[in-house]
Amino acid sequence: MTEQDLTGRRAVITGGASGIGRACAVEFAGRGAHVVIADLDADAAATVAAEVDGEVWTVDLSDTAALDDLELEADILVNNAGIQRVSPIVDFDPAAFRTIQRIMLEAPFLLIRAVLPGMYSRGWGRVINISSVHGLRASAFKSAYVAAKHGLEGLSKVTALEGGPHGVTSNCINPGYVRTPLVEKQIADQAAVHGIPESEVVETIMLTESAIKRLVEADEVASLAGWLASDAAGMVTGASYTMDGGWSAR
Repeated sequence: MTEQDLTGRRAVITGGASGIGRACAVEFAGRGAHVVIADLDADAAATVAAEVDGEVWTVDLSDTAALDDLELEADILVNNAGIQRVSPIVDFDPAAFRTIQRIMLEAPFLLIRAVLPGMYSRGWGRVINISSVHGLRASAFKSAYVAAKHGLEGLSKVTALEGGPHGVTSNCINPGYVRTPLVEKQIADQAAVHGIPESEVVETIMLTESAIKRLVEADEVASLAGWLASDAAGMVTGASYTMDGGWSAR
């Protein structure tokens, strides 16, 4: 049975309606937290919220101007929402590049900014940023995603330095390819840009750098997030935890 070590804590999870976000919602709720599912898809968020006895926050994180004056109460913030676009730089749509930066870097900054006052006043807080191996390594054709994740790594470390004296930790989790809808949607794009059949994408492109030849499961990422949110991880901050099957060991 999961320890109820997050009882009384309020966790806000962006992109909580599917994939890693949903797995984190299940993990945190199982540990006693009240979970807020923040997602653009209100219906999918409501489904997950019903499963974990949580609540829904329907939000468009690409509309960052609307978040400038946000006040948000949370003991735990999981910055997980993300999108992907696979394209050479010379063909990359500038509008798509900006959208990815807004959702995956600007929005986390604004959400962190919104939750820190409450965390500081309570003397406890956890910021968990779902980064990627692409926050530490680059891959061709993913300029916007890699740039945003590298920026998120820096933001997380600054949050750790500023938050430390107030009992707030900030860390990144850096998985390789996770079995999620986001990864499944990439397969066709990867096949097109690399000129290979879709059936070869996972083995030839996605797992080529990994020593362990399988996709990461969402609940594996969530289990690490659950530990980072616990009191047992109170001295862990400013770190980046790889879960990439050995990709970044190269």
